[in-house]
Amino acid sequence: MIASKIALPQIVTHDAWLAAHEEFLAKEKEFMRMHDVLNAERRLLPMVKIEKQYTFEGPNGQASLLDLFEGRRQLILYHFMFGPDWDEGCSGCTMMVDNMGHPAHLHARDTSRVLVSRAPLAKLEAYKERMGWTIPWYSSFGSDFNTDFGVTIDDDETFRLSVFLRDGDDIYYTYFTNGRGVEYLGSNWSYLDLTPFGRQEIWEDSPAGWPQTPPYEWWRRHDSYGE
Repeated sequence: MIASKIALPQIVTHDAWLAAHEEFLAKEKEFMRMHDVLNAERRLLPMVKIEKQYTFEGPNGQASLLDLFEGRRQLILYHFMFGPDWDEGCSGCTMMVDNMGHPAHLHARDTSRVLVSRAPLAKLEAYKERMGWTIPWYSSFGSDFNTDFGVTIDDDETFRLSVFLRDGDDIYYTYFTNGRGVEYLGSNWSYLDLTPFGRQEIWEDSPAGWPQTPPYEWWRRHDSYGE
């Protein structure tokens, strides 16, 4: 067997490896605790009311921004790069959607997740079928939505993940991230961490009266939440 020419990490004894691992693990756990603090600070960010009315085109016809919540309190909206004259969606955004977890776990925390793009609905539906996705996908073609939210600038498309909170029929914009801010997303916990109510578990540092339950107890198999 020909030895690899790729530079490898240092090779040590098991005891030396374990000691190095324990030292690193302490730093990793500290980073996790710092992340929890940052998430708590995000939940306390101010928010802005959405006053403008937007109309989208979805599989069931026209829909408002309120409709995208599907009756839930929180909405995670991914601005998927797909211009009106494009033949297929952005490869990076496609990887992003490929890594989205099962929505039932978000739904159990009163949270919906959708995609919005500027391409006409027929193109979105065709690409969605090609990719084998089931996530709700809406077209903002002909509206100011992409421009107002900074994802279409002079007909150039970019991406963003936005979070909204609903109080009755009032909608508030609470948070967004873009660039490398979306890279770590994939698990349902990482998405819930971006929402105003977080994971809604009692260990989180959230204001009194916010929805919270003990951890683990709310977890179900994705086909068992209705039981």
